Amino acid sequence: MSRKPCILIVVENLPVPLDRRVWQESCALRDAGYEVVVICPRMRGFNKPEEMLDGIRIYRHWISEEASGVLGFFSEYASALLGELTLALKVWWRHRPSVIHLCNPPDLLFLIALPFRLLFQTRVIYDVHDAWPEMFEAKFDRRGPMYWAVRCAEWLTYRTADVVLATNQSVKAIATARGGKQAHEVYVVRTAPKIVAAGADSDESMRRGRRHLVGYVGVMGNADGVHLLLAAIYHLVHSKGREDTQFLLMGTGPEYDALVLQRDELGLCDFVDMPGRVSDEFLFSALKTMDLGVSSDPKNGYNDHCTMNKVLEYMAFGKPQVMFDLVEGRASAKTASVYVDGNEPADLGDAISGLLDDETARVRMGKLGERRLRNELNWERSVEQLLKAYRAADR
Repeated sequence: MSRKPCILIVVENLPVPLDRRVWQESCALRDAGYEVVVICPRMRGFNKPEEMLDGIRIYRHWISEEASGVLGFFSEYASALLGELTLALKVWWRHRPSVIHLCNPPDLLFLIALPFRLLFQTRVIYDVHDAWPEMFEAKFDRRGPMYWAVRCAEWLTYRTADVVLATNQSVKAIATARGGKQAHEVYVVRTAPKIVAAGADSDESMRRGRRHLVGYVGVMGNADGVHLLLAAIYHLVHSKGREDTQFLLMGTGPEYDALVLQRDELGLCDFVDMPGRVSDEFLFSALKTMDLGVSSDPKNGYNDHCTMNKVLEYMAFGKPQVMFDLVEGRASAKTASVYVDGNEPADLGDAISGLLDDETARVRMGKLGERRLRNELNWERSVEQLLKAYRAADR
């Protein structure tokens, strides 16, 4: 009996199965007949060094705390690279992968794949989750020697890769222009949520007795704009006197503690629940219950290139949304969202208030978003592109 071809997926910034994109890709490749092995960090409650989950072998390494500055980045990435290289050698000894699938950020993972490519002709797929140079610039609000080092690492990763997976057309444009890849070497694999909204039940207690529930779900880092959302809520509650709306901000990240403190200092404890990381059951129930979702990511060169998971999750549950006017946010949601020019919290708050007061628009936008996700942005289409990319890598 012939052995299944083995794929090694390396992801650094989140563990699986918490990283929804990586987990869905892993399951799709497993279903296509591959043996799938994943290397990821031990973090956020996923601390087993090794386990088999749904037919997928997972190896997890220790990593330092999530980075909050340049020195923190060095510490995080150095510890991660050491753990990843150690586990990659173990995986090579046990499984002999024919493809190494690298998921950024950071764009340093080519250092893990390069020895296997040079010594054993292992094929390399570069899965671009984020435009890392733009991410770096947005996080530190400047360019300089470190920015250009990041650009160099990105270029080296593109040079190492045989095939590139891009989350959207903006990222594909970077891969062909800055990365020097040919168009036929880049496949758009969108991060569409594989969620069955009909299986979730609403929970009216989440409204805390108020008429409306507005939700946010996602990472809480300094690039995600949750501090702007809290300022927008302050504008609604204390400046405009709007007290009929409860806000549920779900997720965690490096800025979570600071954001909870901001909420408390703004006098918003009664209006804003911040439960941290929640279970899928809680998340789906919240998405079913809430009246609209918010994407508070500010407009900048990084966020313009990102397809935000939360945008698609709101659409999956037929919920309208409000966001700052991002290029890829608009490309995803189209008529299912209200778009706010600039990055002003008061404008974001006013847009939320206006949509809450227009039930007809909310229902129409929610239906349009759900239809678009199911018919045009669904995960099944992404799986087709993923498998095409793997066939191209095998040539």
